[in-house]
Amino acid sequence: MAERDMLLKEKVDHTGIFDFKGFYRFAHTWFKDEGYGVDEGKYSEKLSGNSKNLTIEWKATKQLSDYFKIEHIIRFTIENLTDVEVEVDGEKKQMNKGKVEMEIKANLVSDPESKWDSSSFSRFLRDVYSKYIIPTRVDSLQGMVVEDAQTFKEELKSYLDLMGKR
Repeated sequence: MAERDMLLKEKVDHTGIFDFKGFYRFAHTWFKDEGYGVDEGKYSEKLSGNSKNLTIEWKATKQLSDYFKIEHIIRFTIENLTDVEVEVDGEKKQMNKGKVEMEIKANLVSDPESKWDSSSFSRFLRDVYSKYIIPTRVDSLQGMVVEDAQTFKEELKSYLDLMGKR
């Protein structure tokens, strides 16, 4: 069975004006540019008058080797999303107003295809391999996973702050 080590859990909260389509595209493109595959496991939308509440869940994965994979679980919760017209650089533009909460969980997955789970001896060898042969590699990969998650979070925060101040 694949072993998932959750290394980081981060949150982003933003309330105000932003461009939802641009925000969604920015987040998706960031993962694609970094070499991740993105699977949207959930997209639910609830209408309440002229506002929407959205819940979006992604799993972004990146295969590092036959033995390691990075997995980010991202959950977007958008509440009271409404369309507004704002003036940006002297031009009227359609934007959105609402509350965005984003949660990201960063995992390093060992043996993602459970190749080393066929017998108890194989599991023993996997444990010896992980604990005694490649611990520095594991530490390095864990640092990379955390760095990717923090960079994604900071770039999304910057995007939202920039959109809200225009």
